[in-house]
Amino acid sequence: MNVNYLCPVCGERLKRNEHSYKCKNGHSFDISRKGYVNLLTTKGRSPQKAGDNKEMIRARGAFLDTGLYEPLAQKIGQLAATLTEGIKEPVIIDSGCGEGYYTCIYSALNERAQLFGIDLSKHGIDAAASRARVKALDNIRFAVASAFSLPFREECADVVISCFAPVSNDEYARVLKKGGALIIASPTERHLFGLKSVLYDKPYENEPNKYALNKFSLKSTERLEYEGVLGSGEEIMALFTMTPYYYKTSAEAAERLRALDTLKTEIGFEIRTYIKL
Repeated sequence: MNVNYLCPVCGERLKRNEHSYKCKNGHSFDISRKGYVNLLTTKGRSPQKAGDNKEMIRARGAFLDTGLYEPLAQKIGQLAATLTEGIKEPVIIDSGCGEGYYTCIYSALNERAQLFGIDLSKHGIDAAASRARVKALDNIRFAVASAFSLPFREECADVVISCFAPVSNDEYARVLKKGGALIIASPTERHLFGLKSVLYDKPYENEPNKYALNKFSLKSTERLEYEGVLGSGEEIMALFTMTPYYYKTSAEAAERLRALDTLKTEIGFEIRTYIKL
């Protein structure tokens, strides 16, 4: 891979050796046994507690492995391939990659690309590196880092993907080449409405996402909607645990959900493609 990380301390380029990444100023970052690097500094945060916790990462991995969201991953991966057609070795950054489920599917659909997955959660990146290793994918690197302080040089990427993740106008514009693409996936109004109908007496629709992307032009918008069926209590609770509803739902409502053996729910995604101006 010909794209290198930048040092989060001084901004110089990091060079990889067998066990670590080092910059010319002597700052060093160890490579884990699974192959990822932690580039999250302690400034303003605790790297050990940043991002999703281990329970959320485990639940999301278990749910995603049911395949219910695979159509979304396939759609985004194919879109990235179309957008980089004709580029010899495109660079794709999966910002907020979590446990790496989507990243690995993007990799399989973009074999000639260099993929970089970054996430604030060390637990997420640890799981992502394990997933990529099991699948023997050698065109992905993972790093613990923030979407609002990406460890990449300016104009190095052809595509940035943000799937159910924070969106950073300035950082995405900084790392994308002119004419590069930003793909954002977000929930539609009735996404998981069936789940919320069990949890709440008055289930509510999701508010539309609004992005202040003044350095980008909207190229296209596509909706992907279908009905999903979860066929076991374990799958239902895995979905529940990975959502924000888990932390703001009463014990009584959670018990109603736990009593179910199957759950039907609307699933809906909006996929927007922007081009850097």
